[in-house]
Amino acid sequence: MKKTSILLTSLCITLSLSSIVQAKVSKQEAKKLGTTLTPLGGEVAGNADGSIPEWRGGIQFPPNSYKQPGQHHPDPFPSDVPLFTITAENMGKYSKFLSDGQKALFKAYPATFKMPIYKTRRTASAPQWIYDKTFKNATSAQLVKDGNGFTEAVGGTPFPIPQSGLEVLWNHNTRWRGEYGIRRASEVAVQRDGNYSLITTQAEVDHNYNKRGMTAEELNNVLFYYLSFTKAPARLAGGAVLAHDTLNQMTEPRRAWGYNAGQRRVRKAPNLAYDTPVAAADGLRTIDETDMFNGSPSRYDWKLIGKKEVFIPYNNYRVGSPEVSYEKLLLAGHLNTDYTRYEKHRVWVVEATLKSGQRHIYHKRRLHIDEDSWNAAVIDLYDERGELWRVSMAYLKNFYELPGVWTSMDVFHDIQARRYHVQGMDNEERTTIDFSQVSPGARYFTPQELRRRGR
Repeated sequence: MKKTSILLTSLCITLSLSSIVQAKVSKQEAKKLGTTLTPLGGEVAGNADGSIPEWRGGIQFPPNSYKQPGQHHPDPFPSDVPLFTITAENMGKYSKFLSDGQKALFKAYPATFKMPIYKTRRTASAPQWIYDKTFKNATSAQLVKDGNGFTEAVGGTPFPIPQSGLEVLWNHNTRWRGEYGIRRASEVAVQRDGNYSLITTQAEVDHNYNKRGMTAEELNNVLFYYLSFTKAPARLAGGAVLAHDTLNQMTEPRRAWGYNAGQRRVRKAPNLAYDTPVAAADGLRTIDETDMFNGSPSRYDWKLIGKKEVFIPYNNYRVGSPEVSYEKLLLAGHLNTDYTRYEKHRVWVVEATLKSGQRHIYHKRRLHIDEDSWNAAVIDLYDERGELWRVSMAYLKNFYELPGVWTSMDVFHDIQARRYHVQGMDNEERTTIDFSQVSPGARYFTPQELRRRGR
C-alpha cells in the first residue's frame, strides 16, 4: 500500500507538471480553427438567444470615409442607437452579464453611471498571415515549466484553443496590435471633484513578436520595444522611458531605462515591473496594469474559470472621436457615458490569486478576456482583505487599417477613493496612432539612441 501511495503521488505530480508544460493540441483539434472556431479561437456560432451573432469575418476594410494613416477613425456604425441602457435602478435585471467591478460602479455613482447597450457586432479580425501563424501555433506552442513564457511560437495567437488560465493570459499579452506604431496621446488622473491635469507623451511601440517573417532566433526573447517621450506639461517635458519587454521574464527580466532631461542622463530602471506605481497615474495604476495586464505572471496562480457572456466596452469609436473634447468626456467619477458603447460578448474568465510568500497590492485579479480578439476588456481587482478595490476597462474598437481590435483608451477606476485614471486619449490631437511607418529596428531602441534623441 505504501508503494501504491508513492506511485499515485508521483503520478499526480507528473500530471500536474504536464498540465503546465503541455499546451499544444492535436492536429485534429486544430482543424476546428477556421471551421467551428474563428481563426483566432473564438466560437463562430452565436449564442442561444441570438443576442451574440455568428462571427462572419469581422471588419476587413476601412470605411470609405477613412482616407489616410493616422486619421482618427470614423464610426463604421453611425446609425446604431442603444437597445437599452443599464442603470443603478435596473442593474439587478442584468446582473449575470456584469462583472463585480461594473456593479460597484453603479453603486458608487447611482445617479450618473450608465451602460448604453448596443447591438453586438463581432468586428474582430486580423490579417491572413496572423491566422496562418495561429493555426501553426495550435499544434506547437508550449508553456515553459513555470508558465512564465512559452516556446515554439513566434507571431499570431500562441494558444488559440487554451487549456489553462496562463495560456489565455499569454494570448492577451501577445495579441495582434500591428507591427509598429507611433502615437501622441494624453493620460490623466481625474480627482473626486472632477479636476485633472493632462500629461502628454509621444510613444513608439515595435511589436517584435508579431512582425511578419520574424524567427525565434531574431526574436531574441523580446516581445516588444517601447519608447516614450513626455511632451507636456513643461515641468516634465523631455523625460523619456525605454523598455525591452521580454517573453520569459524569469530567465531574462524586462530591461528598462529612464532619461532625465534636467541631468541629460540615461539610467537603468530596475523596478519597472509588477506593482511599481506609475507616476503619471497619481497612484491609480501599477506598471503591470498598463495595457490591462503586462509582464511576468510569476507572482500569481492563474485559474481558468471558463467562458461567460458579459457586457463589455466594444466598437468604441465615439469615445475617442475628435468631436468629443476632454472637457466633455471627463466627468467626476467616470467618463461621460453618452459617448460609451457596450455590447454582449463571450469572454474567457481568468482568476489570478497571489501566491503564498509573494507581494503585490492586488491579492486577486479577475480578468474578462474577449474570445474574438484576446483583449482583456474588464478586470476586477481585490485588496488583501478580499474586498473589491478597483476595476479597469478597455474601450475596444477595430483599427480597421490593420485590421485588428485594440483599445481606444483604458480607464482605471478606484472604487474606494472615487477617483479614476485614463490612458490613451488623443481626441484633441491632430492624429491618432499611425501604423504605416516602417520599424526602425532594434538598434533604434537602445540606451545610446535614447541619450542621443534626448539631447
